[in-house]
Amino acid sequence: MINFVIGYVLYDMAIARNVKDFLTGNQDLEVSAEAMEEFTAGSWRDWVRSQAFDEWQLQSFDDLTLQGYFLEAEQPTNKTVVFAHGYLGRASDMGLFGQYYYENLGYNMFTADMRGHGNSEGEYIGFGWHDRLDLIDWVHRVIEELGEDTEIVLHGVSMGAATVLMASGEELPSNVKAIVADSPYSTVYDLFSYQLDRMFKLPEIPILPTTGLVTDIKTGYNFKEASALKQVQKAEVPILYFHGGSDTFVPTEMTQELVEHTNSETELMIVEKASHGESIVLEKKSYIEKLTSFLEKFTD
Repeated sequence: MINFVIGYVLYDMAIARNVKDFLTGNQDLEVSAEAMEEFTAGSWRDWVRSQAFDEWQLQSFDDLTLQGYFLEAEQPTNKTVVFAHGYLGRASDMGLFGQYYYENLGYNMFTADMRGHGNSEGEYIGFGWHDRLDLIDWVHRVIEELGEDTEIVLHGVSMGAATVLMASGEELPSNVKAIVADSPYSTVYDLFSYQLDRMFKLPEIPILPTTGLVTDIKTGYNFKEASALKQVQKAEVPILYFHGGSDTFVPTEMTQELVEHTNSETELMIVEKASHGESIVLEKKSYIEKLTSFLEKFTD
């Protein structure tokens, strides 16, 4: 009985849609002053607010109303980036990356509030598993709106990175030409096992299987099936990986394992001094150069 009590507590703590006080003061989420300034007050935030995004809605496979935002490029193009944000984030966060795609690469930009976040419905966080299906539905919507010659890049960070990787193992439209995964985790089970030990000094067994069972009952997915690692073994689209070499929230080794098991063509950039999600800020020039050269290889 006590195991199920703990399972429900951890479900409510990490997966149910609510305020996540347990992350307050988490040293693994601390970033450099430079990154914090960019994340909270960077000029990209003003850029996002100044853009006239079209609002799109989508009914998910389980009948949630999801909210997305589309920004047409200034000049006609057949290229569109589709973003996936991180845990507890929202669509607008991806303006940190989107401004470059829009202003420098001339892409259309699409970004959505993932289920359980922002203005999208959902009472739980999918950690990428159900979100991968939502993402693919959004991709089909982009193609429907923009035409069959549309070339699409999927770009996710943290949980969003896991989402695009989980989508990579599905049957994607040929329009999807490249995937960018920044700071992904390998599997939800392994991520929670790591965090249980690091944050709470709790054992994986029996807590994690019990919490996984509670999650399966309440959401319809389990931790072990929610595996980016298994999905990339079926991937056919080229994948560019980024990760911070000093990331202790989602350990760098998870991306290295993903790279080793990816079926499609891969490239990897590790920014040694970067913590979780900091790479774009601490090594922006190198990050942008790597991103641009990768995209040029696989888009017309």
